[in-house]
Amino acid sequence: MREVETRKGTGGHVVVIGGGIAGLAAAHRLLAVGRDVTVLEASDRVGGKLLPGEIAGVRVDLGAESMLARRPEAVALAREVGLGERLQPPATASASIWTRGALRPMPKGHVMGVPGTAAALSGVLSDEGLARIERDADLPRTEVGDDVAVGAYVAARLGREVVDRLVEPLLGGVYAGDAYRISMRSAVPQLYQAAKTHDSLTEAVREIQAKAVANRQTGPVFMGIEGGVGRLPLAVAQSVRARGGEIVTGAPVTELRREASGGWRVAAGDRVLRADAVVVAVPAPAAAALLRAEAPGAAAELDGVEYASMALITLAYRRAGTDLPEGSGFLVPPVDGRTIKASTFASHKWGWIADEDPDTLVLRTSVGRYGETEILGRDDDHLIEVSRRDLKAATGLDATPLETRVTRWTDGLPQYPVGHHARVARVREQVAEVLGLAVCGAQYDGVGIPACIASAYAAVDQLEGDPRGVQELTANPVQSLHGGAGE
Repeated sequence: MREVETRKGTGGHVVVIGGGIAGLAAAHRLLAVGRDVTVLEASDRVGGKLLPGEIAGVRVDLGAESMLARRPEAVALAREVGLGERLQPPATASASIWTRGALRPMPKGHVMGVPGTAAALSGVLSDEGLARIERDADLPRTEVGDDVAVGAYVAARLGREVVDRLVEPLLGGVYAGDAYRISMRSAVPQLYQAAKTHDSLTEAVREIQAKAVANRQTGPVFMGIEGGVGRLPLAVAQSVRARGGEIVTGAPVTELRREASGGWRVAAGDRVLRADAVVVAVPAPAAAALLRAEAPGAAAELDGVEYASMALITLAYRRAGTDLPEGSGFLVPPVDGRTIKASTFASHKWGWIADEDPDTLVLRTSVGRYGETEILGRDDDHLIEVSRRDLKAATGLDATPLETRVTRWTDGLPQYPVGHHARVARVREQVAEVLGLAVCGAQYDGVGIPACIASAYAAVDQLEGDPRGVQELTANPVQSLHGGAGE
């Protein structure tokens, strides 16, 4: 191995392990506070789950396609790296639920599928399901304790139909998980906090809605980027390099060790780097392997983080002869027994896709939820076939695609089961005991783009001696909402 000396600068040298959006955001922040930075990415590209691509000559996202705009981090970072003029809200925020044999308008007036009134879910739930919601006001208080599964709590208050027809597909679109396992404290923190102080769940939801109105939360809930959200990590990487940071791809880190001098030794391929501090911004399994020597307690906790896999199927059609419903797409409750879990009408949702080629229609479907392995074991042709079959059943679309692409995200989404917040707190306690070490990424404080960026900023602030960001995120994770349909 060849030795690479610590880069000499006024603020010391920090190695960031991982070139996803969290690692890149950390590097960007570190440069802003005067540190020298090297980013080491194992794969041949930066961006992680943000992946720009192309189909039938039209630019598309092959990973996440939107970012929450009601949190400042992602939109602000996009502006900082020169993408401000390319920020675009969805052209339509009108989505549907494909349930009980029909496409039904996505209800309004709910918090991640939990309604403030039974009337809010009229048309989606059966009469029996709506009547069950009305019983919430008369039920005795249900304690949430230190944490509770979203599905279990909501079903106890409002009935299983609310969970199965609405909460499940919405949460599944974010985490590819199981609503009856997912932590309310971590995944829907505002609902958890409201439920702690209200006897009635619907009353708690109405209070959340009233606060949102009082806080004048206007403007789009979500934002995209012309050319795709996948452009964001590329722009951040360009900014990092322009400001003197080094980004090395194809450089998997094989060893992370503290040295007697107090610094760090980082081995990656044939290079050995020495640094004053390290930010570990990789998924839980890789982070556990790297931390095992210096933070074994944190590594043991990260070993317990589970992941879900999924696949995105992107299809391009000639617009002539196709007659899709209006709106951005639809979600599919697992209880309805379909294969796809969502579809996005990308050419409807994003004006820039329609503008690039008005004659081409681009759609996405997604398959795969936590615990589902059989469908993801099928080849690409099978995933395309079942997507077309379900699309025909839902919308009547029966045309032959011009082009198709299947993008697989194996172990792509960390799961947030009950007690996730406590696991994160234990990881951070162990990491904080090691001088010059911080962690960030989707497995801690939220899986959305703003959550990953907030996690990165908190990690940098911790290295700079300010623990408040980490403390705030550990106590109050960032809710990751569903970006319409098929995100």
